[in-house]
Amino acid sequence: MNISTRGPEAGRTRSAMIALACAGVFVAYLPVVTVVVSLPALQRALGASTAQLSWVPDAFVLPVAALILTAGVFADVHGRKKVYQVGMALCAAGALVALFAQSIRFVWLGQALAGAGAAALLPVTLALISQAVPDPRERGKYIGLWTTSMMAAMAVPPLIAGVILEFADWRWIFLPPIPVALATMAVAARLLPESKGPGTRRLDWPGQFTAALAITALIYGVIEGGAESFTHPRTIAALVVAVLSGVAFVMVERRSASPMLDLSLFRVPAFVASTLAALVSFLGLIGFFFVLSLYFGVVQQLSTLQSSIRMVLVNLVCMALGFAMGHLMRRLSPRVLITAGLLIAAAALLSLTTLGVDTSFWSAGWRLCLLGLGLGLAFPCITGIAVAAVPPHQAGMAAAGNNAFRQVGGSLGPALLGALLSVKVLDALPGRLSDAGVTGEQARLITEAADANGVGAVARLDLGADTGLAMGAVSDAFLDGMRLCLTVSAALLVFAALASAVLLRRPKQITAPAAADPAPQATAQR
Repeated sequence: MNISTRGPEAGRTRSAMIALACAGVFVAYLPVVTVVVSLPALQRALGASTAQLSWVPDAFVLPVAALILTAGVFADVHGRKKVYQVGMALCAAGALVALFAQSIRFVWLGQALAGAGAAALLPVTLALISQAVPDPRERGKYIGLWTTSMMAAMAVPPLIAGVILEFADWRWIFLPPIPVALATMAVAARLLPESKGPGTRRLDWPGQFTAALAITALIYGVIEGGAESFTHPRTIAALVVAVLSGVAFVMVERRSASPMLDLSLFRVPAFVASTLAALVSFLGLIGFFFVLSLYFGVVQQLSTLQSSIRMVLVNLVCMALGFAMGHLMRRLSPRVLITAGLLIAAAALLSLTTLGVDTSFWSAGWRLCLLGLGLGLAFPCITGIAVAAVPPHQAGMAAAGNNAFRQVGGSLGPALLGALLSVKVLDALPGRLSDAGVTGEQARLITEAADANGVGAVARLDLGADTGLAMGAVSDAFLDGMRLCLTVSAALLVFAALASAVLLRRPKQITAPAAADPAPQATAQR
């Protein structure tokens, strides 16, 4: 039977759906920053290169970006509760694989399984909120709560990982998602009603294949281009495959009777602006965390816990601001909030270019808090405006599409900024070594070690009396690369802010066509 919108039982069901939606996005994002702040520890334990480290976060966000649209359709067709439970199970399984990993490749496998689980959870959790709160004006508050839960998943686990790495083996950082996911599955089995989407959507396998191929080839090409060369035949082939697959995806979707992503959405300026902001902001955020974690580990020689305490400031400010965003979103337009938020975040990134070897906690801290303020203003509005800008029967597809581009940005962040970092560091290192007085055979050994296994490998070399000078030169070269990455990220955020200012308008309330049922069918659990 349909879920009624009245009565105490309906109120409990609505509360359970909202709570489980927030729990779902929390579990989905648990692995994101946890592994990023642990990258120096993983590099030391597994001897991974910078390119291999780039694949640790990318192995998670790549399947999210590739599968999220299909997962949304699958949930609409076969039931959201089923997909929710499968997503939770995959998150737990991925964490279990990584927990017992013996090499970097098994860490990739665990991250990929967890990413597939997150791909299932993200569209379902937003659909649950849309179903529980059909009023778009009221829904904004709960989307803000959903975003706060996401930021909580990026704030709390790094601190836990830092404590674990202080007292135990690095593998145990993957333990927390397992009991959380299993407990949530048990609660969902009892309290979450089954529901399906309106209409007769079907799985779009040609669209899924071409989208997955385009995204995978693009990320692989960017990472390999940074590790090898962008003129290497393998890199060129990957980027060509990405372009051709992207063109094929557009052609397939234009002709599909049940497209995975209706391309007419891109004729809606507000959807285009929110999607661009989602892609760029996550590109900058995840890429920024990747670079900053290496800065704290390689340049400042901090422990994972010390690094986590600094990096978590961004997410704590975002999370704290999330509780006030429902009120702000009712008083200020999305254009003001998103544009201002992205510009503040860009200014924070530019201020971080002044970081040095001896930068204090407080000097870095206020800059990271400023970044959190900017992202906290922009993030809740980005998804909300994507959903509000389209008719109700396309809201689920719009939310899934917005999340897909968000994850593409998250995939490109470590790949693009990791490639820029590697290229700039290796270009600057010989000059920095020469300035420090390290020349000849010692300089050659250092440069070759950094080229083959990343700058962290230099610390493992036996350089004798030149050790201090060499590590100072490596730190200076790394800072050159980090400043380039931060400048590029800031420029991208400014571009997204300008696009938002031009394209965003306060959305009008859109009514569904007469033939479309704006409220998804929901059947009570037997």
